[in-house]
Amino acid sequence: MPIRILIADDHAVVRSGLRALLSADPDIVVVGEAANGDEALLFAGKLQPDLILLDITMPPENGIRTAQRLKAAYPEIILLFLTMHEDEALLHEALRTGAAGYVIKRAEEAEILRAIHSASRGEIYVHPAMTRALLHQPVTSEHRRGAPAYPLTRREIEVLRLLAKGNTNRQIAGLLALSMRTVENHRANLMGKLGVASRVELVNFAEEHDLLDAGPN
Repeated sequence: MPIRILIADDHAVVRSGLRALLSADPDIVVVGEAANGDEALLFAGKLQPDLILLDITMPPENGIRTAQRLKAAYPEIILLFLTMHEDEALLHEALRTGAAGYVIKRAEEAEILRAIHSASRGEIYVHPAMTRALLHQPVTSEHRRGAPAYPLTRREIEVLRLLAKGNTNRQIAGLLALSMRTVENHRANLMGKLGVASRVELVNFAEEHDLLDAGPN
């Protein structure tokens, strides 16, 4: 099945260019375009995309706030930021919304496609130039002193606990009676909210917050 994508950007020329790029990939279908956050929310409900490609600077409401609203209303939809901002603080804030990645608009076309495919597999993708920011100042440093910036849902905590206990995505799907795609989306949301990029960091978070002693195995 092709990846169904909604493009959300306030510049028509950017949306047009992205549509042309994505339409050339046989595994991607562009189902719609949104010029602002309100349209993104409206079309997310109407079109049910698998993934939304989201700009940050998108008046009247920025993409960070739009992402928060989208995740609250449609947690199963994958969000991937595509922005001109090479800013560490924005990167951290973006990942905390539960987004699956952060790509710079100056990236090569192949990298944008790679980010989309990675995100659709439940992985976190960060532009290489921004990865150094995560290495030098991990987002987890502030979360591990307390609760995540955006609270985890009960289902996300269940998935986190099972991941930390060594279960595969397929095993978790069976234990919780979920589809593989839903488990992958929960895992991506967890990584985004906690600002981590690996299973090891998820396990560390679960250990530090005493999440391994309860729930199913």
